[in-house]
Amino acid sequence: MSSILAAVFLTTFKFVVGILTASLGILSEALHSLLDLLAAIITYVSVSISDKPADKEHNYGHGKVENLSAFLESILLVITSGWIIYEAINRLLFTQVAIKFSIWSYVVVIASMVIDITRSRMLFKAAKASNSQALKADAIHFSTDILSSAVVLLGLFLANMGYHKADAISALAVAVIILFISYRLGRQAINVLLDHVPDGITEVVEKALKANPDIKCYHDLKIRAAGADTFIRVNIHFNSQMDLVEVHQKCDKIEQEMCQLIPRCEVVLHAEPDEPEESEGIEKA
Repeated sequence: MSSILAAVFLTTFKFVVGILTASLGILSEALHSLLDLLAAIITYVSVSISDKPADKEHNYGHGKVENLSAFLESILLVITSGWIIYEAINRLLFTQVAIKFSIWSYVVVIASMVIDITRSRMLFKAAKASNSQALKADAIHFSTDILSSAVVLLGLFLANMGYHKADAISALAVAVIILFISYRLGRQAINVLLDHVPDGITEVVEKALKANPDIKCYHDLKIRAAGADTFIRVNIHFNSQMDLVEVHQKCDKIEQEMCQLIPRCEVVLHAEPDEPEESEGIEKA
């Protein structure tokens, strides 16, 4: 909510100053902030929905709403960068626009950088605490806004020194930054929507399985993510002399250890008796 309120303030401030000064750099930042506002609203709604518990229609919960929102954010970013590139090239090659310099041009950009630093820190902290992919995407988004604002600030300074093309060039640089952000956000969202294994999770799970002395071997490890939740399924082999109660206790312990290593994970273990002749070609623990 604080991110939404900050985005409303910055978007309004930048549009007013950008229109008054005719600075494409500030106008491009205003559009970027407008997308930040839409992204923050989408994130707020998606996180609210994704927190709902699993039901009959959604057995694995609603976590992928977060990833879908991140994908929508990336599309919005591409559209905005396209407009900025078009307008910047038009100013560089065909149209000469006189920029009206004002102290407010610098105030709005510097204020944007300060607010974005605060927002990104808050979002990173919240994302880490809740393991939320949507909040993490927003945090990355706002942290890169700091860089784009710095580029615009440099463009304003150079334009004020007489290099009038610098404003349009800085806008192009902002567009490139936005395209990079959208590509990264879109790729991460699509990976999760297509059940791509999250980076680094397989190594963590396999290390834990191999370190457990009760597990003789394991196979058919499957991992997927949905929003802030990670789902793990694996077949594990125990000593065939164990009774059912002992196997159940061992499985409970393994599940608890996994949940400590990976926040908000759901583990399903299929226990099998360890038979040497059946263990050939299976990963040894």
